[in-house]
Amino acid sequence: MTITLLVLALSAVFFMLGRVRSDLVALCALLALVLFGVLTPEEALSGFSNPVVIMMAGLFVVSGAIFQTGLAKLASRQVLRWAGTSEIKLFLLVMLVTAFVGSFVSNTGTVALMLPIVVSMAKTANVPASRLLMPLAFASSMGGMMTLIGTAPNLIISDTLEHAGYGKLSFFSFTPVGLICVAFGTALLIPLSRWFLSGQRKKKGERRRGKTLSQLVDEYQIAEGLTRLAVPAGSPIVGKTVVQLDVFRRYGLTVIEVRREDTSRGPLLKRVSQYAAESGVALAAGDVIYVLTQDVTRTEAFARDYGLQVVSPGKSGAELHFYDVGIAEIVLMHASKFLNRTLKETEFRTVYGVNVLGIRRDNHYLLDDLKDVRLHSGDVLLVQGSWENIARMGRLGGEEWVVLGQPEDEAARVTLDYKAPLAGLILLAMVAAMAFDFIPVAPVTAVMVAAVLMVVSGCLRNVEAAYKTMNWESLVLFAAMLPMSVALEKTGASAWMSGSLVSGLGAYGPYVLLAGIYFVTSIMTLFISNTVTTVLMAPIALSAALGLGVNPTAFLFAVSVASSMCFASPFSTPPNALVMPAGQYTFADFVKVGLPLQLAMGVVMVFALPLLFPFG
Repeated sequence: MTITLLVLALSAVFFMLGRVRSDLVALCALLALVLFGVLTPEEALSGFSNPVVIMMAGLFVVSGAIFQTGLAKLASRQVLRWAGTSEIKLFLLVMLVTAFVGSFVSNTGTVALMLPIVVSMAKTANVPASRLLMPLAFASSMGGMMTLIGTAPNLIISDTLEHAGYGKLSFFSFTPVGLICVAFGTALLIPLSRWFLSGQRKKKGERRRGKTLSQLVDEYQIAEGLTRLAVPAGSPIVGKTVVQLDVFRRYGLTVIEVRREDTSRGPLLKRVSQYAAESGVALAAGDVIYVLTQDVTRTEAFARDYGLQVVSPGKSGAELHFYDVGIAEIVLMHASKFLNRTLKETEFRTVYGVNVLGIRRDNHYLLDDLKDVRLHSGDVLLVQGSWENIARMGRLGGEEWVVLGQPEDEAARVTLDYKAPLAGLILLAMVAAMAFDFIPVAPVTAVMVAAVLMVVSGCLRNVEAAYKTMNWESLVLFAAMLPMSVALEKTGASAWMSGSLVSGLGAYGPYVLLAGIYFVTSIMTLFISNTVTTVLMAPIALSAALGLGVNPTAFLFAVSVASSMCFASPFSTPPNALVMPAGQYTFADFVKVGLPLQLAMGVVMVFALPLLFPFG
């Protein structure tokens, strides 16, 4: 027991100092418990197979898909219509909506639903997301106290009271307690979040972003010279490739892309494919060709010769998307082999699979008849092609050129907006499976099914994109700390702490005993899951109350509230761990904001619970 408590204390010190990565501290603590024989290797690794950890991994994927499809942005726009850009209104709306959802859905599922929406909303309103995400996690726990099914500890104390002969608690027996938690917690979090969550930090090693895709489109006036041409069924162009047509040489047109929509499997499973001009894909009826030129007569000639239909003429601002095809800027270096050569001679399209859409030279833009332009040192070329080809140019540049920005990162930010309805349907099905007991699917199963569906349905680009959504530091931290509860139980440390403190306070009256039970439970929940803590403390609280001859209801409620209102640690609950990477929080942030809230909530509950559930 001594070794376990010592390892726990040292871990807490290192977490507080923040000089060593939190996941590394957790792993070292875990290894120490194994080396000293407190835990077996199987017990130490049990956290990595824990359903909660697997659920967290799946929720990272689901949240990533909600971002990737633009669903979060759509939802955040709706919320912003209600709250505007006022930070205090946004804060209150996040707290109230999250608490309401958390009344019926697990706090983990609630955060999974709300997190991407809140991040997108904060970005749109120009509010630091860090001021909203930690309150989001806390509100999900507070909302869980509103109903019987809101959190597992509520069900445990209800069962304990029923077996003790005090009757089963009703669905809304917890509502008065939950309302106090939400009201008091919201009021206290307003100043705490402003004082200690001043704004998001810049991640270590984070590179400065280049221009956004929309900025490049505006800067080079691409939309102004863009025309969309639809391919009808009887067009002689059907079955031919863009390369075979030699559109650039014959008409002076640059083909930006060929877009193809497949709706054969229904609107929800619609797929949009983009092909660059050099892709070699044969054109089919229904395809839309995007061509670029400053001279509309060239487009008209091309359309007339092949019987194409003009969907949106030049200067109309035809909408551009960058699902599979992207754009980026490259700067030619002084030693580049392309200097003093024309674009036609460089054969960018043939060799590298990209088009050159424009050239920026000394703050002047060359946008038309580029094939005969000779390249100079320092020229900035706007290139267009598949994201893979653009990324390959970045790797091959060397002393020839430099790609500005991070095309691979930019590609990851592109939203597959046509997949938003499907992502929303998968998300709602997941939440429903977690919320309703009559659906015979375990929560972890529902999350994993949703994560896999997000990948196979195309809501995420590929499996690699799914893996990139994971925050491995949070997953390892949580998985490594879960076995700590096994060590505390196995060595008798948890029973010793709870039993000795409660027995020592019983002589001072029911209020002092209630406070002792509440804060012992609160401390234990920092290191043990709230469900395990409630299982351990519920019988102790019941016997202590009966020993004093008072009604045990308030004491059991104290156990449930204390085990659910754990805010001072990022690994005490899954919601805290989920928001940690998105808010760029440290362990100290949770202590600065969560500890005062946790202590103050305890003081309020010690006086409020006897009023709601009298001792007599």
